[in-house]
Amino acid sequence: MVQGRNAHDDSPGTPEGHVYDWYQRGVKLLKEGSPAAAAALLERAAMAEPESRSIREALARAQFNSRQYAEAAESFRLIVDANPAEDYAHFGLGLALWRTGDVEGAQEPLAIAVAMRPDERHYVSALKSVRATLRARREM
Repeated sequence: MVQGRNAHDDSPGTPEGHVYDWYQRGVKLLKEGSPAAAAALLERAAMAEPESRSIREALARAQFNSRQYAEAAESFRLIVDANPAEDYAHFGLGLALWRTGDVEGAQEPLAIAVAMRPDERHYVSALKSVRATLRARREM
């Protein structure tokens, strides 16, 4: 979970409060429909607490929702690399790769997510769509 360490420094643009405060504000901004603002704040939190899975996942979601797909893919990949059992991170990585145009690359993380959670219809639907796109491209 997010640590409560004080991350105050005198750098211009450093948000007030502790890293946990940044995380909480970032998640709130994301829920309120301001993903770009959330991503900016959560990026600062991730720099201060690079090992925090909670911060990294919230950052990846904010990046994805603000159409920063390459950045979201990298954030989700960091989670997957640290903990390959994170089904949601595999799903997010697959979706982000798909949105960057890497349909081929999206297939594996989506297949892993489905293998972990075959009951999750969003995972199954995304994998089916990616595979259908790949089949259609081969048939052209």
